[in-house]
Amino acid sequence: MVIALGVSGVGAYQLAPSPAEQTVHWREIAWPFPRDGWPAGRAFRCDGACAGAELYIRAKRGFCNCNRGVADDDEVDRVADIDLISPRFAAVAPGEEVGVGELRGRARRYDLDMPDVRHVAIGIAVSRRCDLFVAAAQGRAEADVVQRTALAFLETEGMRTWVAAALDGR
Repeated sequence: MVIALGVSGVGAYQLAPSPAEQTVHWREIAWPFPRDGWPAGRAFRCDGACAGAELYIRAKRGFCNCNRGVADDDEVDRVADIDLISPRFAAVAPGEEVGVGELRGRARRYDLDMPDVRHVAIGIAVSRRCDLFVAAAQGRAEADVVQRTALAFLETEGMRTWVAAALDGR
């Protein structure tokens, strides 16, 4: 019995989220960028494990290759709004395929040249037919933490509903 309790306790400990993952909370902030050719989106700041990361999201309707969607890293570089955060950014690795709800596309990691401290950024571009949904996350946490928490937030029911409405023009 002691062995069974010990094994189940170890399993529960390994499967439990870490304390840092339990303290992730995104709150909406004002859109910080000047107007451009696209409607303003929504912006969020993360408190907790993601060390003040910020996430900027918006729909870009009619701005995607209708046949291929987001097929390569060059397109992520071009559309993901990383340049709004800093015009001086450099990709640090090839992108990877990601999904947000039923939308599919790519995410790519960047280093930002910021005046204060090192910042990482994640550019996400996913598509539905001829429409794009883009997200740019930036912060001082490790890139994998910023990407994982941003994608988890985008997968919440409220965000998936907003994304669908934004892509439908509502």
